Amino acid sequence: MASKASLLLSLLLLFSTCLARRQQQQQLPQNQCQIGRIDALEPYDRIQAEAGVTEYWNADEQQFQCAGVEFLRHRIQPGGLLLPSYVNTPLLSFIERGRGVQGVVLPGCPETFESSQEQQFSGQSQRRGERFQGLQQDRHQRVQNLKQGDVVAIPAGAAHWIYNDGDSELVAVVFFDTQNNANQLDQSHRRFFLAGNPQSQSRQQQGQRQPRRQQQGQTHQEQPYANAGNIFNGFDVEFLEEAFNVDRETAERLQGQRDQRGHIVNVEQELRIIRPSHTEQEQEQGRRQGRREGGWSNGFEETICSLKLRENIDNPTHADFANPEAGRISNLNSFKFPILRQLQLSAERGELHRNAIQSPHWTLNAHNLLYLTDGSMRVQIVNNAGESVFDDELREGQVVVIPQNFAVIKRAGEQGSRWISFKTNDNAMIANLAGRVSAIRSLPVDVVANAYQLSRNDAQRLKFSQQESLLFSPSSYSRSQGRASA
Repeated sequence: MASKASLLLSLLLLFSTCLARRQQQQQLPQNQCQIGRIDALEPYDRIQAEAGVTEYWNADEQQFQCAGVEFLRHRIQPGGLLLPSYVNTPLLSFIERGRGVQGVVLPGCPETFESSQEQQFSGQSQRRGERFQGLQQDRHQRVQNLKQGDVVAIPAGAAHWIYNDGDSELVAVVFFDTQNNANQLDQSHRRFFLAGNPQSQSRQQQGQRQPRRQQQGQTHQEQPYANAGNIFNGFDVEFLEEAFNVDRETAERLQGQRDQRGHIVNVEQELRIIRPSHTEQEQEQGRRQGRREGGWSNGFEETICSLKLRENIDNPTHADFANPEAGRISNLNSFKFPILRQLQLSAERGELHRNAIQSPHWTLNAHNLLYLTDGSMRVQIVNNAGESVFDDELREGQVVVIPQNFAVIKRAGEQGSRWISFKTNDNAMIANLAGRVSAIRSLPVDVVANAYQLSRNDAQRLKFSQQESLLFSPSSYSRSQGRASA
């Protein structure tokens, strides 16, 4: 009897401990979102490699902790290959500039890209693993061409790589959702490389760190690649020889211990891979778009292995909101890009003309990371206490996080502005405060009059004076004043 009571007590203690830990984890993001000030952030550190550089933002910043997200930027030189790797969180990547090729390996999916030309093995070596002395074809999982404006969605744990086949730098910004249900590790993104020796490269950089800014009381976070070396390096060479049926030299090359090129390497000659032409890829994308717009998509046309992982968000004809005098906004959600339903993420591409304004609004169901790609804009963010937590000019290359339900207004600078936003919901929804479709417009006139201590005429003017819906041209107020006086 005593042993049973002891066992029951132990189970109760274990259950209480687990419950306390879960409650603590659930409360952490809420505490992190008690933000009194938000700052426009620039890259905090960088990792240089042979054929490019990765710049990353400090994940210890409170606004990143609140949203449970991380952010970095790859700059890949022409002929550069970002080595294959996978991460523990789903990610969205946006091609800011340049072009390239990307491959994503989905476990269990067939190698559907096969070479049509047979290739001859060179030499008659008797090494282990070279069983075929005759002809051999290459085959691999499908790859996709990348161009400026593409958004690429990659599930957690899916290996991927990027190759710059253009003649200019390829710039890709990458958004990680560390609080996503797919991540069952700690709340940070971890990159697992399949090749190279990025750990050695990171050690060289550790002595050269010059952080831009560090909040008081915070410890500097380890670089994302500091402890994320090639995973084969942790296995015994003998095991690798047996697992791959190769000789010792090849097994040691898998480990990459003598590789000093870093995580982005030069391809000596043009990378020979099997891929569709740009024309074929665009035609296929057009067919998919036509099926969705035609209304006969049944929701089962994409299997796991045929999931579309790329969608261009820069096409003006696909804009959801457009005002010729103010700008345009394109949303990429799970209705347009089905894989986002699995990732629980979405994206927004926005453009404001000179001095144009986006209606003040809040996002009902998502945090929002805003990255400015072109120009500048004035941004104001307000919390639930009616306090301004951000009121500054956002410049090209800077990032700001807008927490869920925080109100925000944007006005473009003299050169206009363009941005990409990443949101932590596959169908993020906003509620406008001003304009033809807005919270104020939806209230009864008498409610507006009494809420703001206005006369009924002034309340009507407040409700109906703004005739534009989401994007306001800089002269919209003066035009509405002219109509009212007439």
